[in-house]
Amino acid sequence: MNVNGVFSSQTDEWATPQYLFDELDKEFHFDLDPASTDENCKCERHFTKADDGLKKSWGGCKVFCNPPYGRQIGKWVEKGYREAQHPDTLVVMLIPARTDTRWFHDYIWGKAEVRFIRGRIQFGESRQNAPFPSMIVIWK
Repeated sequence: MNVNGVFSSQTDEWATPQYLFDELDKEFHFDLDPASTDENCKCERHFTKADDGLKKSWGGCKVFCNPPYGRQIGKWVEKGYREAQHPDTLVVMLIPARTDTRWFHDYIWGKAEVRFIRGRIQFGESRQNAPFPSMIVIWK
């Protein structure tokens, strides 16, 4: 096994497993994916990196967001929290379970429903599990 490839930061984009999205979509009926590519989007209405979902309004939508997991993740979490304050807006995020971060304590703890995912998930076409635990965050 190439350990360097598994635990590297070669990309901050981790494509959502379809089964996980389908399970959440049955419950929430999403209509916006603000952090995707044209190839891995989960909703007909979606924003790509070029669109910059951090600068677009999510208001009035049922949002599923699997943001880039790099240094910008705190901005995505803050955006999700703030957008969920708009009327008729629901935001659900799939993110790493980083309970020791400032963004977790500022925008998630006590402000959202958190569902920790048991075990490690396989993202996209990967044959190996992610090197980190994941959680679902729900702001209603």
